[in-house]
Amino acid sequence: MLTNVRNVYFSGINGIGMSGLAKILVKEGYNVAGSDLERKAITQEMEEMGIKIYIGQVEENVKDKGIDLFVYSTAIRETNPEYRYVVENNIKKIKRGQLLAEIMNKFEGIAVAGTHGKTTTSSMMSVAFLEKDPFIVVGGIIPEINSNSKIGNSEYFIAEADESDNSFLYIKPKYSVVTNVEPDHLEHHGTYENIKKSFEKFIDSTEKLAILCKDCTEIPELNIKNKNIVWYSIKKEDTHIFATNIRMSEGHTKYEVIKNGKNLGEFELSIPGEHNVSNSLPVIYLAHEMNCNMDTVKERLLNFKGANRRYQVIYDDKMRIIDDYAHHPGEIEATIEAARKLKYKRLCVVFQPHTYSRTKALLEDFARVLSKADLVVLADIYAAREKDTLGVSSKDIETLINKKSQKAYYFPTFDEIESFVLSKLDKGDICITMGAGDIYKLGEDILGI
Repeated sequence: MLTNVRNVYFSGINGIGMSGLAKILVKEGYNVAGSDLERKAITQEMEEMGIKIYIGQVEENVKDKGIDLFVYSTAIRETNPEYRYVVENNIKKIKRGQLLAEIMNKFEGIAVAGTHGKTTTSSMMSVAFLEKDPFIVVGGIIPEINSNSKIGNSEYFIAEADESDNSFLYIKPKYSVVTNVEPDHLEHHGTYENIKKSFEKFIDSTEKLAILCKDCTEIPELNIKNKNIVWYSIKKEDTHIFATNIRMSEGHTKYEVIKNGKNLGEFELSIPGEHNVSNSLPVIYLAHEMNCNMDTVKERLLNFKGANRRYQVIYDDKMRIIDDYAHHPGEIEATIEAARKLKYKRLCVVFQPHTYSRTKALLEDFARVLSKADLVVLADIYAAREKDTLGVSSKDIETLINKKSQKAYYFPTFDEIESFVLSKLDKGDICITMGAGDIYKLGEDILGI
């Protein structure tokens, strides 16, 4: 698809996956432009790299611009003016996931997939492999490279593989990781069975080695034909690599790693939670297989603070404010459980549901996991690309939680939430802003007091 291409246009360029690819192409010498609906911090970063970005999506952005390739994200519909013009004028177009695969399939690709945990795991992988100078495209800003992408100078290409629209099936990785399989993105897949079939195809398309989490109950039950499988676990010793002697203290986790019967020694993480110990195991396995310096890997994992918006501590004085991207019940539960290992008086979660379809499909699961916090504050659903046609709202989560305990409060505006949180929380409390929308702005507003 990149043959005879010089001018590339990204529709929805602010998306974390889109921006990563745009930055790689501009560094590789392509002329890159794009558009999105609003400015973000990443917009300015790309403009400083020489990428022309239009705010607003209209036909004039692409008309008579000499575009050779039009790249579009999942959020771009057929009614989008830019997309419509491209179709009517027979301009070559490609989905973001296809472009990622087009580039990545030429390399020793390491693709990290899973319903949740893939951004943290792919970011850990990227940091551990820095000595190999890999190409990187992940779904979060990695502080160590201050970006979500990196031009490498080796055969390795590390990427986060997105199952939401099945675009990860374009990738034919040499190595893959699957952290877990749970019901999500049912607006695209339709049924949980379809999601599982997609993961089966992804695993079977892996050429050299698929590294799978045995602690996820669904993965061992998948109909996998690929024989090149490695299992990892924090609970089961009958796996190729497992963590043992896990010890947690304030913000730190120490553990030993056994790989194929050999003790690789003690590792330590500065991000809390057993789920992050689990996330580190495929990283350690591959780093050891690829002859990375394991002392360096241990040091990089210790210093790894997580990708931005993944359990990111943004304030720690009178009370601790943490921002987290969790928007699926499994992610929320893991984040709350990690926070519970810390010293605090009360744990408050301010949650913004992401999309109406996910909220409706997983309504009872959201109420169940959020109830594990001492105080739950709910914002309106972040619609993303959806329309409010399903008759579901954050009030429904509030109602379900309060059937058992009066700890949930819904407010329609961030100003009301901010006032409520400041009136309720005190020194020694933890407040986690949680969700995949713009809930992170609330933590920033609270810091403005």
